Amino acid sequence: MATIASGPSSARADKSSAQPGLLREIREFWQTFFVAAFNPYHPEQHYMRGPGPACRAKETSPTSH
Repeated sequence: MATIASGPSSARADKSSAQPGLLREIREFWQTFFVAAFNPYHPEQHYMRGPGPACRAKETSPTSH
């Protein structure tokens, strides 16, 4: 049977958890900012709002049968 013993974690994990709150908040802000600012995907730019002018022109033009 294996047991799990809690011991000191890695030095890197200790360093990141010991980072002062203000520096951590600033780093998180800039990470969020860069993700939002340089994200090329903007689905709202491709949202179709309904039929365009070509569709309206076809509907109002007289049909010749």
